[in-house]
Amino acid sequence: MSVRIATFNIENLMSRFDFSGFRNELQQDRALALFEIEGEAEYRALESARTVALTDDTRQLTALAIAATRADILCLQEVDNLAALKAFEYGYLFKMIGSGYRDKYTSSGNDTRGIDVAVMMRRETAHGEPIEFEDMTSHAHLAYEDFGLFTPELEALGLNPHDRVFRRDCLEVDLRVAGKPLTLYIVHFKAMSPPRNGMDGRTASMPIRIAEAAAVRRIIERRFGPAKAADKRWMICGDLNDYRERVVVGGDAHAGFTFEPVREAGSSIDVLTQGGFCENVVERRPEMDRWTLYHTRGPQERHLCQLDYLFLSPALARSNARAVPDIVRAGQPWRTVFPPGQEVERFPRTGWDRPKASDHCPVAVTIDLV
Repeated sequence: MSVRIATFNIENLMSRFDFSGFRNELQQDRALALFEIEGEAEYRALESARTVALTDDTRQLTALAIAATRADILCLQEVDNLAALKAFEYGYLFKMIGSGYRDKYTSSGNDTRGIDVAVMMRRETAHGEPIEFEDMTSHAHLAYEDFGLFTPELEALGLNPHDRVFRRDCLEVDLRVAGKPLTLYIVHFKAMSPPRNGMDGRTASMPIRIAEAAAVRRIIERRFGPAKAADKRWMICGDLNDYRERVVVGGDAHAGFTFEPVREAGSSIDVLTQGGFCENVVERRPEMDRWTLYHTRGPQERHLCQLDYLFLSPALARSNARAVPDIVRAGQPWRTVFPPGQEVERFPRTGWDRPKASDHCPVAVTIDLV
């Protein structure tokens, strides 16, 4: 029997308005920056109208992307709360695919914006096998000192041993699929920060993600035992905000784009895969076709990279040696530059930059539980 599992950063599924742009121009939406706004009351009214109008189109595209995964179990990042997730599922997904993801779970993590990880699941797989929720454990409260992970690099960032290791959470979800146990670890690691101390944002924030990856590994080893973890059924799913390879985009639409694969010297991803602890199953795809996000700061800085991951335990990787994940890119905005042969038909009403399904692409894989 098989089950299909996906991960998707759905980008700010919020149930709250953010009016901070009135006092902080860096957080003000570019559309409102075009207008002369007399006071905070007017700003709040305009921002509310803009957000509602954009959200409806965005969430239709998000729902289309989720439907395209055909997933039985969906691991999510950037969910405001359970109420927002229920409203989205009922108002958008249900209207599109009918009764589906009836069971939904999330927990309150450490993100200062209040965005959390979550999971939605069907009651049965596509083949009619039961999916049963057994337990859920949040690890948001754990600190660097709980794992012995505090380093001079973290101290240089102004952190302390008692600070929480996860910037959001590592949500441990125990399931049974057709009676067979499966444990999911749903994560959303620290985002790449602005440049500091002469380092680019990825390098400057790397120590935090390295600690998060090491903590996930320790949690799994503590749960199953270092010697037995390889033989258990578990997956790490989520947005790790890091890559160990990327495709650098050069040129332009007139002269033609160029695509150069680049391997990074180091990555927090290595912490999870070293020693065969688990497998990044997306790396079963061709080198140029593993990306889940298009990053750009203008023509001088553009690349495609994998930020969204499905890691299989060694036991699952062995029993699913031919499983290759799918990446749903039809919700990407038109500004995303696709390598030759990878172009897809965009979902209706997708914009140049927005609306879009998300800045990330969903990743889905079908695995057999033997």
